[in-house]
Parts: sequence; C-alpha cells; structure tokens
Amino acid sequence: MTATQIKIPRQEARRKDITPQLGLVCITFSKDVRFKTITRTRYLQLTENFKVRTLEELYRENLRRLHIALEYCHKRGIKLYRMSSGLFPLSDWEDNIGATILDNMGAELARVGQKATKLGVRVVLHPDQFVVLSSDSPLIVESSIKILTGHAHTFDLMGLPQSPWALMNIHGGKSQRTDNLVSVVSQLPHNIKNRLTFENDEHAYSSSEILEVCQRTGVPMVFDAHHHICHENLESYDDPSVAEMFYAARATWENPDWQLVHISNGEEAFKDRKHSDLINSMPEVYREAPWIEVEAKHKEDAIANLRDWWIDE
Repeated sequence: MTATQIKIPRQEARRKDITPQLGLVCITFSKDVRFKTITRTRYLQLTENFKVRTLEELYRENLRRLHIALEYCHKRGIKLYRMSSGLFPLSDWEDNIGATILDNMGAELARVGQKATKLGVRVVLHPDQFVVLSSDSPLIVESSIKILTGHAHTFDLMGLPQSPWALMNIHGGKSQRTDNLVSVVSQLPHNIKNRLTFENDEHAYSSSEILEVCQRTGVPMVFDAHHHICHENLESYDDPSVAEMFYAARATWENPDWQLVHISNGEEAFKDRKHSDLINSMPEVYREAPWIEVEAKHKEDAIANLRDWWIDE
C-alpha cells in the first residue's frame, strides 16, 4: 500500500480554532530537567541490601525531579511532556527489587500524577528501542511485553488514564511482520493496549504500512512527518502525501482532539535522519495538529523558537 492508494476520509473545512500545543521530550537543553541513572554492570556489583537502598534513593530522587519537570513545563506554558522511559532503571530486572520498590512508592507516584492533572500537563511515554512486538523470537516478544507491562503499571500507579491521552508510543519493529504485530497487539492487557500508539519510521514501517496496523488493531497512529519524507525520499513537507497521511492518521484517533504528531528537521540536509538543533521547517497541515512533540536537540529553545516564527506569526 502506498500513500496515494490510501482512502482518505472526507475532511471538514480546516479548523481555525486550533493552537497546536508543543511538547517537551524528556529533558531540557539546559540543566534544569535531568534524571539520575545506574548501569546494569554497576547494579550487579552491589550487595542485596545496597541494591535496595541504591534503587530506592535513585527512584525517589527521580520522582522529585519529575515534579520539577512538570513545574518547568507549567511555568513555560508547555502542556505536553514525554516522560523518560529510563526514569526507573532496572525496575523490570528479574530480581523484582525495582518493581517492588515502585509498588511501595505508589502514593508518591500518585502525587506526581495528581500534579500533572492539576497543572494541565499531558504526560506520555516512548518506550525504548528494545520493544519489538513484531519479532520472530518469542523471547523478544515476551521481553517487550514485560517492558510495556512495567510502564503501564507505573502509569496506573500515577493514576493516569488507560487511554491514548496517556499514550505509550512505539514503532512497528521488524519489517514485513504486520500479521505478527496485529496478533500480539490483540492479546495485550487493556492497560497496555488502551494506551498504545504506533509511529511510522524511516526504515521498517512506512506511514501507509503502520497505518494498516493501526486500522487493523484499533490503535491510534502518531504521524511523524520527518520519518515520512525520509522513507519516501521526498523533497518538501509540501508534498501532498504529508497532508494525506496526517488526515489518515487523524482518522485512527477516536478523539481527534487528542491526536499527537512528531516533528524534527534534518541536521545537515532536509532528509538527514539526524535531528537538528532547532525546527526551521514545518508542514502546513501541522497547523491543524492539536499536539506536537518537538524532537530537536535544543529542546525548550526549539519550542520557544517555533512559537516565535510559526505559532505566533
């Protein structure tokens, strides 16, 4: 299926009442929002008691910093925050120490979720590249589901809704494994599937291919315009297929007002896969996007710059 073969739903006249909300991804370019971590090698060198103490201190400190991240967003009018998938390292480790600590910190996690709600900041997540639901390996699929289970449980402890409002966005994984992917998604627990979204990428799953997955699973599609132009080797965001895929993705959202898209620019050339410091080129159709994650190296500076030349023009 190609972009030109997609049946695009009939669209209403362009909405002029939308001001896209720009989202911060994980950390700031400044040192205002940062998180602590620990390597697996370092963790395995610790005694049992020190493992517990180390993870407790690390998780509690990262929760404190997550409060700071939400306050940072609120003060700057940023209403979307992508929480780091590495906020609680080793919480999915086989010894269950990290998982137990998080359960015991349920009340503290709930306070973070309550703060996000009070401040009006939408919290989302992008699990790491090790989540491959389309793998031919049962062990990799099992591991992927375990990672998603941990993230979904954390969101549950935070009191975030089991819906795409608090989405967990992933890529399709292994190419040409659509049937595998659809089958695995159909068997996921509700607290995962109800939050799941799929994003097109530059290599394995084109916009039209991931759209098919979304249509068959009932999972919303997060359209990434830069991945699309890289995959299709396009010369401009003005290519008609960009708007077509934006609208096709919108049709997968039960609530179109929750639709999320991604934007990045190439670092050295338009189709460069490496992200640039700032955003200097935008698809015109993104003016109709209610929520946009800004994937640029200079983070909050890129958001401010984008507001100056695009939002407020």
